[in-house]
Amino acid sequence: MNTVSLPADLPVVQAGDPASRTALVLHGGGGPQTVAPLVGHLAAFMHAVAPTHPGWDGTPRPGSITSVADLAAGYLARLLDHGERDVVLVGSSIGGWIALEMAARAAHDERYAGLIGAVIDIDGVGAVVEGEPAADFFALDARGLAEAAWHDPERGYRDPALLTDEQRAVQQANGRTMAVVAGRSMSDPTLLGRLGAVDVAALVVWGESDRIVTPAYGRAVADAVPGARFIEIRGAGHLPHLEAPDATWAAIDPFLSRS
Repeated sequence: MNTVSLPADLPVVQAGDPASRTALVLHGGGGPQTVAPLVGHLAAFMHAVAPTHPGWDGTPRPGSITSVADLAAGYLARLLDHGERDVVLVGSSIGGWIALEMAARAAHDERYAGLIGAVIDIDGVGAVVEGEPAADFFALDARGLAEAAWHDPERGYRDPALLTDEQRAVQQANGRTMAVVAGRSMSDPTLLGRLGAVDVAALVVWGESDRIVTPAYGRAVADAVPGARFIEIRGAGHLPHLEAPDATWAAIDPFLSRS
């Protein structure tokens, strides 16, 4: 297994009691603000740790980080260095892919025994599911992205004309980083076949209106992880914790209480 070092000054939001169980919250392509509600909710009973992935929101991306596998290796190494145990991985979109990659890698490496305790994948990309291709994110304009990602597209639509120059620059830089790290297809053809090695409790949460990756895609991912549970969230798209937070918490909290 390769070892990747994340930047020492990587921005990390921490909330909740540091003595509590750690939840590593991993954001998707939209950046760290898209998982802020998850951090706030989990902080009530866990130690929520939410890093900004290298290359997002103006952070530097080392040349050694060119894939989701690199990010997964870097986060595993950092958790190990910090002496963590029984960590809950909570990932949204690309963050869900990172979380699953971390869990699959940890299952094959005795260095990480006991490091990961559970994984929650929220509308994660990354797998190749026959008959259920991910939307071509990079071909979507702002309107198309809102229609694919949100149950209520008007709520998710951001008029590009209203963005400041700074916001536009960040958005474009995030897109370039995502293209490098996730690739045009936002998938790894080996991932689905490797999920059978995951040996921790797993929950797959999916918005019923997600058209980036469909609920059928999500079910296939859940089916590939031994013992994983799949829960569909009504009235939500690709980011159910933003569109239907109460229903999302109702799915997540019982799982965490048992895991």
